[in-house]
Amino acid sequence: MFYREAGDFKVSYEEDSQTFPIKFDRYRYYFVLAFAFLVIPFTINDYWANAILLPFLIYSIAAIGLNILVGYAGQVSLGTGGFMAVGAYACYKLMTAFPEVSMFVHVLLAGGVTALVCVLFGLPSLRIKGFYLAVATLAAQFFLVWLFNRVPWFYNYSASGQINAPERDVLGIVITGPNAPAWATYLFCLIFLTICALVARNLTRGTVGRSWMAIRDMDIAAEIIGVNPLKAKLTAFAVSGFFIGVSGALFFAIYLGAVEVGEAFGITKSFLVLFMVIIGGLGSIFGSFAGAAFLVLLPVVLKVVGVDVLGWPTDIVAHFQLVIVGALIVLFLIVEPHGLAQLWRVAKEKLRLWPFPH
Repeated sequence: MFYREAGDFKVSYEEDSQTFPIKFDRYRYYFVLAFAFLVIPFTINDYWANAILLPFLIYSIAAIGLNILVGYAGQVSLGTGGFMAVGAYACYKLMTAFPEVSMFVHVLLAGGVTALVCVLFGLPSLRIKGFYLAVATLAAQFFLVWLFNRVPWFYNYSASGQINAPERDVLGIVITGPNAPAWATYLFCLIFLTICALVARNLTRGTVGRSWMAIRDMDIAAEIIGVNPLKAKLTAFAVSGFFIGVSGALFFAIYLGAVEVGEAFGITKSFLVLFMVIIGGLGSIFGSFAGAAFLVLLPVVLKVVGVDVLGWPTDIVAHFQLVIVGALIVLFLIVEPHGLAQLWRVAKEKLRLWPFPH
């Protein structure tokens, strides 16, 4: 009823091509941002931060990165967990080697290192695609996990093979380690997510994003009309690797604090982020948020309903979660390949025309 475009006139090309051309959409997202930055930090507690908010923020960054590669550029990747490990270990080495440098710089540099590694493993995409590229990135996943397990330099020759985030602060506020307050870690991750989402949104709507989508839809035709496949594919791997590296650094330093690469960044992590992209919607920034929110909230909801309310054993609830995720992936691939993002778009279109038939 109130979701209308009537009277919302555009007088320039810039106004018509802005990210949210409808005022209601624009004000709604401004409200969400204001609520996230100005309300949640004052009401958050440790449970909400560790169980829901921090995983959602960090996985959203990883899902955006993978969505750029798979959804926008059409390059299949199963190495997300390994690339997150690159970001985590790069951040750890930087934190221990340069303790006086700001954590913002450490996380950004960790993303840059991951981008370089991702481009290196993305070189086979110039010759192979589809299933063969998926196998190549899967090999990268296993190789990176093996490398971080077998080379003691990466974990500073620790006897346990585990890396632990030293305590660091930003503007005098501790953001890593057991003494970090929940609101500080939340805001630190939220800042990175906001910046990454804005950068990704603008990239996908610009010349770079159009070249990615041209390669995705038909690479031969794209090359004929002037799109450079080398540049398009490697920039997709680089941007995707940067976002995934940032998420890996935050996952290690801010969320977990201590990780062992095989447990924290194994093949399960790669599939988890891929499922977020599939359920949320390929080729959609909003779909990355929706998929991350769904798969972060699902275990919490199942635990509350299955264990606390119905009294089921914890292992039964865990298996039930896997069944639900698998069934939803099959359902979305058959019924709605564009995921939750497409369902949201359809709902908005119906609202814009209500009460008239659509």
